[in-house]
Amino acid sequence: MSGAPAEATSFKDRADAALADRILKVAVERTAGTAEAKRAVAVDAFPDFQAARTRAAAIKDHVVAHLGHYLEQFEANAIAAGAKVHWARTADEACDIVIALCKAAKAKSVARSKSMLGEEIGLPHALAEAGIGRVETDLAEHIIQLADERPSHIIWPAMHKTREQVSALFKAKHRTPHEEETIAAMAESARRELRTQMLGADVGISGANFLIADTGAICTVTNEGNAELSLVPPRVHIVTAGIEKIVPSMPHAVHMLRMLARSATGAALTQYTTFYTGPKRPGDRDGPEEMHIVLVDNGRTQMREEGLAEMLRCIRCGACMNHCVVFRQIGGHAYGGTYPGPMGAVLTPVLDGLKQSRDLPNACTMNGKCQEVCPVRIPLPTLLRGWREKSWREGLEPQSLRAGLGLWAWVATRPRLYRIGTSMAVRAMRLLGSKGWISKLPLAGGWTRYRDMPKPAAQTFMEQYRKENGR
Repeated sequence: MSGAPAEATSFKDRADAALADRILKVAVERTAGTAEAKRAVAVDAFPDFQAARTRAAAIKDHVVAHLGHYLEQFEANAIAAGAKVHWARTADEACDIVIALCKAAKAKSVARSKSMLGEEIGLPHALAEAGIGRVETDLAEHIIQLADERPSHIIWPAMHKTREQVSALFKAKHRTPHEEETIAAMAESARRELRTQMLGADVGISGANFLIADTGAICTVTNEGNAELSLVPPRVHIVTAGIEKIVPSMPHAVHMLRMLARSATGAALTQYTTFYTGPKRPGDRDGPEEMHIVLVDNGRTQMREEGLAEMLRCIRCGACMNHCVVFRQIGGHAYGGTYPGPMGAVLTPVLDGLKQSRDLPNACTMNGKCQEVCPVRIPLPTLLRGWREKSWREGLEPQSLRAGLGLWAWVATRPRLYRIGTSMAVRAMRLLGSKGWISKLPLAGGWTRYRDMPKPAAQTFMEQYRKENGR
């Protein structure tokens, strides 16, 4: 299960609210549009990017096919380097392990680096329930913590916020708020608020971008260096990582890093890319005294066994959502789970159940753009279609929809009846139009509420064909 709180409203209600929020649309389009443009430049400058995508997909497929082998290899090498490895089958087990480690360290506060897995398993909520203070070292995560909201994007958690909204939030929540309305002043305000808390944390908690099997090393990438603030100052460091984060070796990790950075932010390499292995050793000047690695399944094995293994390629770059026409209209919160966008529409039914999230696979135009930009070639439209088919087989679609599609299938498989019906429908639609457009159409309110349809031609294609060819 996902650790995200259950949404009380339906996807349709959330999407309608998002579409009505003009400020949200500006904020999302500004960030996603910039990311799309930067990625295009980075890809153009990358020699044979398409071949690199194919290699990245092959690396991940190989790992997923031999997952047990590489996990055992990573565990052995991580233990040899001084780390302790823990295994969690579910989100609850993962949170229980982390909370137990924090209590063993007598932690009153933790410094947490941005981690979507942490959001997935509900770690922020679990820490609060255990009475353990949490300081988010990532600036965007700090913003949404102050606003008591969930991330709306896996790379830019606060992309739904405008600069003006962030400024007002800091002035209301920070002990020493900024005076000048500049980005630099707001960043300095956040630094004053967070720095002492970060350095005074008892435990650091981070995620992992990649786990390197043949060395037991962990790789993290951030834009602000905040992962290092959860790694170096605290006495105890806890890493939470999904079991699919494994890569065989350092050369494989480097290749994946090149794909990740360009696809996520358009950079050749993320500003802070760190590899670390085990806790502090004798002679080291800094680093944690203890390192714990919590390897989390939480449905990943199920995905491999149920025909969703290709989704385990995902390196969490966010490119699919940056290019998704649906995401760019409604933002991330409308999806209702931990992961938004096309990748979220595939993952959420695994984490929260198809019955609860059956609307998400349908929130897709099937234009294929997400698949075109995915750095590991995940066939997202195909996987979404698979969820749609399963939803139909299990009878989860509304009876009105099933009846309507059943009637359509019955008519469409009878050519004579189909031709008569379409001819009548065309003539009826022409009567409903005005000045070449139709603004209201029975049974199609979801379309005509937001846009007009052009009036159909006076004759159907088949009528025109027969007229031209005399048959």
